[in-house]
Amino acid sequence: MEKPSSYCEYVKNLPEDNIHRVYHDTQYGFKIDSDNELFGRLILEINQAGLSWTTILNKQDNFRTAFSNFDIKKIADYDKPDISRLLANSGIVRNKLKINAVIFNARKIVELQKEYGSFKSWLKIKNDSNLNLTNWVALFKENFKFTGNEITKEFLTSTGYIKGAHIETCPILDK
Repeated sequence: MEKPSSYCEYVKNLPEDNIHRVYHDTQYGFKIDSDNELFGRLILEINQAGLSWTTILNKQDNFRTAFSNFDIKKIADYDKPDISRLLANSGIVRNKLKINAVIFNARKIVELQKEYGSFKSWLKIKNDSNLNLTNWVALFKENFKFTGNEITKEFLTSTGYIKGAHIETCPILDK
């Protein structure tokens, strides 16, 4: 079977209740207004590194629960007992580097919120600067941990900051 040319092509024949189809039809490429939800997407993208997206989608509710409903301020206050708790949680990806990156990134986002009013405002200001992907990646690497090329690209695509989530013929664009 030929590899699909896009996520839209990949999901088009999947059942409506398939986890990839649900994500594609309801989340992928859609703008997110909540800082906590934006950060939640970044958590998922960071944890996907080296794993399949299917694994992350199947664990996304576990991530939400384990990481305080993606509450940035709570995660920024995590300490050693929280790290131990997360490392013992079989419902998430138990990778100390990724867990530490999430906590570091939460603390950085708290700083950005103080300076820009919100994480979303910071993203919007940077997006209004018409950054290309290379500049976005450099900016993310400068500010966050565990945000390389692919993680940054997928985070920005999945949250609607850069184009490419859906092809022009995707029926989800008509909704």
